[in-house]
Amino acid sequence: MDPAELDKGTLTTQQRIDGAIKMTAPGTALRVALDMIIAGHLGALICVGDTQNVLAAGDDGFAMDVSFTANRLFELCKMDGAVIVDKDLTKILRANYHLNPDPSLPTTETGTRHRTAARMSLLTKAMVISVSERRSVVNVYVDGHGFQLRPVAEIMSTVNQLAAAMQNTRSQLDRSLQHLTSLELDNFVTLGDITNIFYLFEVLMSAGDELDRCIVQLGTSGRITEMQREEFLGDMDEAYNLMIRDYAKDSSEEHARAIRKQFHEMANPQLRSPKVVARILGYDDYGEDTIMTPLGLRTLSRVSVVREGMADKIVDEYGSLQEILEAAEDDSSKLGEIGVKNPDALANSLHRMWGQSE
Repeated sequence: MDPAELDKGTLTTQQRIDGAIKMTAPGTALRVALDMIIAGHLGALICVGDTQNVLAAGDDGFAMDVSFTANRLFELCKMDGAVIVDKDLTKILRANYHLNPDPSLPTTETGTRHRTAARMSLLTKAMVISVSERRSVVNVYVDGHGFQLRPVAEIMSTVNQLAAAMQNTRSQLDRSLQHLTSLELDNFVTLGDITNIFYLFEVLMSAGDELDRCIVQLGTSGRITEMQREEFLGDMDEAYNLMIRDYAKDSSEEHARAIRKQFHEMANPQLRSPKVVARILGYDDYGEDTIMTPLGLRTLSRVSVVREGMADKIVDEYGSLQEILEAAEDDSSKLGEIGVKNPDALANSLHRMWGQSE
């Protein structure tokens, strides 16, 4: 996000927080300065952006108009007051500036610097950074919401834990999906089978979301972690959507996204409950052993001769994977009538898959 976006009123608080995380991530000039301040056992109060309103909330200090560098910011933070920086992180405008935000503004912070920073972020659209000299802790405030900057080593510890969890979950998911394909081809999938797989999908995707947050916090140090994320998730996002469409009563892409959102917001016990999963998919009074008939979108997507968009046409024509298998077995040329360019190859691929499942 462009730093200039931070003090615009059009952004949500979460968008502004995300922007602040990127601006203070390792590899940025601002983070270099903050690391120097911590290493020098200094305290600091830094306001970035919304300059006019920030200056209106204080007085005194030294007026300046110098280019922003990490070293200059570090040196100026040796003085007691706040340092005021423009929204683009190009100019340092004030140093040793005394801020007087309205003391009635609510905050749960206890330290003087942190209280002032939290209140300034409520009073203005600035990103306000407070460095605790005693605890060597950096807090960043946006719209009254604060987050603590974590050292790279601490973030990497979390990354390693997430990587191990994602690797294990991906292995379980791959095995479960392979087994599911066999069950689908034999028309013997139960509600319990798909409930377990939806749960594994959610575990993997939730860990991926957490890894995304770590990647943003790592800044330039997160490139390898980003590659790891791609390795773990790969094509799982599409497979998840297709599987929901395969088993939902309403198989539209829009409805699949809505179902996935509900799954993501559910607590673990609910997500592992076949009855709850069935209800979200659009079915009432389904039990764990209820046989579920897939449309076949996920299976067809694994066949190389099925072009993008063709799987939907095939499913629209035949209605279920079993009907498609029977059509391919009886007369594969009929598949060509709906636009499949190489119906014999599709029939052979499905036949091989079916044979391998037996």
